[in-house]
Amino acid sequence: MEGTRDDRNRRRPRVRRLDEASINRIAAGEVIERPASVIKELIENAIDAGADRVEAHYANGGKSLIRVIDNGCGIDAEDLPLAVARHATSKTDGSDLFSFRSFGFRGEALASMGAAGRLTVTSRAAGAQTAHTITVAGSQVSPVRPAALGSGTVIELTELFHSTPARLKFLGSGRAEARAVANTFRSLAMAAPSVGFVLIEAPNGGKRRQVVQLQPEAEGSDGARLARLNRIISGGFADNACAVDGIRDGYNLSGFAALPTFTRGAASAQHMFVNGRPVRDRQLYGALRAAYSDFTPAGRYPVAALFIDCEPHLVDVNVHPAKAEVRFRTAAAVRSLIISGVRAALTREGHRSSTALSAAMLGAWRPETSPPQSGEWRRRPDHVPHSWNRPDSGRSAPPPDRPQQIADLPPMADAPPPENETASDKYPLGAAKAQLHGTYVLSENGQGIVIVDQHAAHERLVYERLKQCFAGQRPDSQMLLVPEVVDVSDEHRSALLFAADALSQLGLQIESFGAGSVCVRAVPVILSANVDCARLLQDIADALEETGETIALVERMNAVISRMSCHGSVRAGRRLAAEEMNALLRDMENTPGSGQCNHGRPTYIQLNLTDIEKLFGRR
Repeated sequence: MEGTRDDRNRRRPRVRRLDEASINRIAAGEVIERPASVIKELIENAIDAGADRVEAHYANGGKSLIRVIDNGCGIDAEDLPLAVARHATSKTDGSDLFSFRSFGFRGEALASMGAAGRLTVTSRAAGAQTAHTITVAGSQVSPVRPAALGSGTVIELTELFHSTPARLKFLGSGRAEARAVANTFRSLAMAAPSVGFVLIEAPNGGKRRQVVQLQPEAEGSDGARLARLNRIISGGFADNACAVDGIRDGYNLSGFAALPTFTRGAASAQHMFVNGRPVRDRQLYGALRAAYSDFTPAGRYPVAALFIDCEPHLVDVNVHPAKAEVRFRTAAAVRSLIISGVRAALTREGHRSSTALSAAMLGAWRPETSPPQSGEWRRRPDHVPHSWNRPDSGRSAPPPDRPQQIADLPPMADAPPPENETASDKYPLGAAKAQLHGTYVLSENGQGIVIVDQHAAHERLVYERLKQCFAGQRPDSQMLLVPEVVDVSDEHRSALLFAADALSQLGLQIESFGAGSVCVRAVPVILSANVDCARLLQDIADALEETGETIALVERMNAVISRMSCHGSVRAGRRLAAEEMNALLRDMENTPGSGQCNHGRPTYIQLNLTDIEKLFGRR
């Protein structure tokens, strides 16, 4: 045993100090994760230097070359050695580490870049007679030398991670790294609309390609920010964006969030900024997801660019080496601000729906390329005649086997009454003209025609009314003449009885009726009197099971309300009278969020008259 103890003592590791080169390489790995990290640091430094134009070049996804050129204030020749040294900065003297009002000047990351690759810094300070340059390679710093440069600064990094081949192996392909560089570049450009940005791919020996070019926008206006966001996000973001604003506990929220029907298949179009710095903070994205929880379908993600500004002492930007995450002093206030600010913006938009839906529908229609044959339009083999329910005439269309003739149209005496004609211009969703397939309401407004999904629209209206009931407005209940006993599983019975008090706030009164059964004594009046209680309880129990008890009560009940609203809505296939159709349109206009149902599907599509005329060659 003694011999074993001696062997152990001989193998005990000794504490030693690493050499300077190893220290720099380790520090470089914390700041420089990939070429996109280099782009981020250098562009932030350029903006801090007061540049109004930034140009970046890269080759092989940034692994071979990264060059950033700006027209900022530059660096004095005597400060160049300090700029590439570790723990040297111009943003603080060290007395106050919580009041940084800039991204950080050159020097925080330059030393890491010099340790990770071959770095050259060339700069001409404002008012200087000449430019100067300095080179860093593997922590070896060259003397400062005169150079040729008109103004500003040029920083070039080549052979990234050449001194640490293991890090180089874990980088992505050139294409993947180039995509990350472009995404980072665009994110930084969103936060500085008054600065012009150019990103160029410059392969060795290959043809240069301009990836991004953004002219500076008019400084200091929301229109400038929206214009810059629209150019980067594209897809008609400006036409579908809602302005977001709010203030709480020293935090100022601004930016734009898209309509719920304007979504993407991934969260890549969600952008968050804290004091002008783009961040990828899970808490912020979680708050945005919660703000849209009532509107977007599963698998779809809203589009937004939100900016949070606050005093530096209210946020810690140094919890992540690359400053990708932040920590707020009062995180709950920020989460609440985002949720309330975005929901208020969506509420202000009322029933408004995405213009992208109309474009997609128009794109699905293809006019015939050849003239009509024998006085009739040619039809595709899969054409199915529509069934029409005209509220203004009371007459049905001719049988499908007989072509429509002008003589079959209703006479002028059967036209809609004058008030219905004026409703087309008076109301945003216009006046109902017909019902198609017992499912879609066709309406005419001042811009063109509107097609409404009657079930989806009414489902949203019921959902919003039930939510108001749960928020404190006691709903009217319809007592059942004979209480209905529903057989349920033991798990569902426990979940339903646990939520009985909350369900009673919605007008649904249930109680235990022995093992494996629940008795329904009253249902909300807003649900139809012939509601299927068994299906209703099954859906409610499924919603309670899916959300789980860890979810807040309001969120759990919103899921329940969503299931309940489907039972009380107008079903597809039900014929509606003219008064019912117009009442549905008026309710939609007066209900925020009615542009989509509670599953996130659109409730209506607007087709402008000018677009319809283009389909028929009139424009």
